[in-house]
Amino acid sequence: MRQNTVPWWRWRTQVRSALHMFGDPAFQQECWLAGNPDYGTVTDAVYRLVGDTWLDRWSAGTYIGRIFVDAEEADAVDQAVLAVLAVLHDVGEDAPASAYLGHPAWGDLVAKARAAHERLAAADEDDAARRPDTLEILRIRTGGR
Repeated sequence: MRQNTVPWWRWRTQVRSALHMFGDPAFQQECWLAGNPDYGTVTDAVYRLVGDTWLDRWSAGTYIGRIFVDAEEADAVDQAVLAVLAVLHDVGEDAPASAYLGHPAWGDLVAKARAAHERLAAADEDDAARRPDTLEILRIRTGGR
């Protein structure tokens, strides 16, 4: 990932990580449903998506030029965040992965997250199809947490 796309690239990396996981059904089957601890849980991904950015309260448009390159990226992220939060609010926090993945709106969530991730990956000149980073690689890449 190019680190000079936006100044707040660490937050972008966290958001991209979550969108990547939400947008990849094969990953979800192999890691979340299988309970692979290297990637965290659905709740962990929600935190990476909205924890530092407050995207659950503010539009991604607030961060154009800081986390997101342009309005199209921000709009795609907003759509994905709203889809994630809708499922989270229906299912609740810390539910098993199967409860989230079995939600009737999960397919729409996956499509919106994939679209947002692909848009961000293209701007970062990154391969959107490669496997998501483990939490350890993410910590190394972002210098903490």
